[in-house]
Amino acid sequence: MSYYAAHVYMIMGVVSGLFYREFTKAEDFHGETQLALMHTHLLALGMLVFLIVLGLDKVFQLSGTRLFTAFFWLYNAGLALSTAMMGVHGILTVLGRDEDHIPEAVPLTAGLGHIVLTVGLVLFFILLGKRVNAHVQHPAPTAGREEDATAA
Repeated sequence: MSYYAAHVYMIMGVVSGLFYREFTKAEDFHGETQLALMHTHLLALGMLVFLIVLGLDKVFQLSGTRLFTAFFWLYNAGLALSTAMMGVHGILTVLGRDEDHIPEAVPLTAGLGHIVLTVGLVLFFILLGKRVNAHVQHPAPTAGREEDATAA
């Protein structure tokens, strides 16, 4: 699951960067917009996070648990909501709306997305903490240790 999530976020990050460049060029926009941050958020919080999760899953067997499933869907929902609202806010800015004319629902929904994303991260760290502690208390044998045990 994590590999596919990382791959999807990589595609979305690259496409959103392309959209930012082309949309602002087409609208002859030269100011600051949330669109400039959207592709970075998708690449860093999406692709890079899930590549890291993929590696941690390989070491600590995180996936397949209820906590991992809850983390995965909450984190993705929160990131999708937050970046979607960045996109809406950015498009409205490029189209000439100032901060006073952006609907209140946009920042409120983005805030909700951040809260959901944070809940997902908390669940991930609870699961990771449990698995790290279990790994420290009962380390898995490595190839070198098995050979040493057989030689003795």
